[in-house]
Amino acid sequence: MPNKTFQSLLIIILIFAVAGFGLYYLVVKDRLAREDINETPVVGVPSNGGNSDNDDDNNLQEPFVLATDLNIPWEIAYINENDFLVTERPGNLVRLTDGNKRLIPIEEVNHFGEGGLMGLALHPNFSENNYLYLYLTTESGIRVINKVERYRFNLDTNELSDKTLIISDIPGSRNHDGGRIAFGPDNFLYITTGDAGNADLAQDRNSLAGKILRLRDDGSVPADNPFGSPVWTYGHRNAQGIAWDGQGRLLATEHGRSGISSGLDELNLIEPGKNYGWPEIQGDEGRAGMESPVLHSGATTTWAPAGLAHLDGRLFFAGLRGEALYSVAVADNGDISDFKTHYQAEFGRLRAVIVADGDLYISTSNRDGRGSQNDGDDKLIRLPLEAIFN
Repeated sequence: MPNKTFQSLLIIILIFAVAGFGLYYLVVKDRLAREDINETPVVGVPSNGGNSDNDDDNNLQEPFVLATDLNIPWEIAYINENDFLVTERPGNLVRLTDGNKRLIPIEEVNHFGEGGLMGLALHPNFSENNYLYLYLTTESGIRVINKVERYRFNLDTNELSDKTLIISDIPGSRNHDGGRIAFGPDNFLYITTGDAGNADLAQDRNSLAGKILRLRDDGSVPADNPFGSPVWTYGHRNAQGIAWDGQGRLLATEHGRSGISSGLDELNLIEPGKNYGWPEIQGDEGRAGMESPVLHSGATTTWAPAGLAHLDGRLFFAGLRGEALYSVAVADNGDISDFKTHYQAEFGRLRAVIVADGDLYISTSNRDGRGSQNDGDDKLIRLPLEAIFN
């Protein structure tokens, strides 16, 4: 009897052993099969709020998250290393210093549709006068308008003072509010405005909608403006990026048609007094007295281009619906070539792009109601240029 019992136990142990080996084989085989699939790995981006002393050469070639949990950031301004200002569309100016956030609420901001607190520019002599400029959506009676204000910013206390109105009564709407502002090589302030959902206003030189404006730093009109008004160019649908190339030429990104017939987003060479055609011409269409873009996305591709920056012979612009960073080479004679797409669908919607200290900085816009919010959104991200050019 003991022998039979021992034999029975031995048989049971062998059965479990065989079953266990079989299960292990199936699991390992499945895992190995999945590892053989050629998939792009998901790589976590460091987000410690600044450059770590442990950064090595490899880390310096990778995207680096400088700030998380921003609320629809719209523009970035660089003060110095690890010190940035960011506008959040709901109405906060955010100072980011070594990863620390300081929120400065801006009065009268109406976060309405695509509007809110948008453009931000530092005066060319910011280190001396501490002037910063903000483009914001607000209300005037029952009307929605956009305006630009100037403040003096105290870097020690993070306080704004000496508010000065630079320009007001820019037509506003739920859609097409423009909003990019920047100082040019001539030290004048350039302002992009949208058509405020009324395409006819873009062709009306007496309206501030659908234009690129040019003003002195105090809001007065330069004597050489082409129409004796703030209007520098007209016929724009919704320009959201401006930058100057190595020859001092102004270029602008512009949203094309939307809805079912999307596409035909534009990169334009901006020259004073010229008409850029909206809504009369689009894409490669031409008409006497109207300018065609130097580059467009085509009828079946939508970039929804936003911020624009230039460095070392290339223009970089952010894509919202395109969810990518785009770049082109710009030659000394102005020819555009070598269109490239970077970081496609890696970070989601991109809004702002600036160049500072040899790197690109971008912001995501995944919390604006049109994207898919990712963990930590929205973000400010550094993109080393060496990685892009290589």
